[in-house]
Amino acid sequence: MLGVIRTPEVRRAALTVPREEFVPEHLRRDAYRDTPLPIGEGQTISAPHGH
Repeated sequence: MLGVIRTPEVRRAALTVPREEFVPEHLRRDAYRDTPLPIGEGQTISAPHGH
């Protein structure tokens, strides 16, 4: 997350909120891969970049 997160509050949120809760169930095993994942309606959740 180096260079992406600029405040302690956002860093804390990124480390606290479970990313797998925001991806479809069949992709949850990939939730922390450093790649965007589809979340439906043609949208993606961004890559965590070293989360």
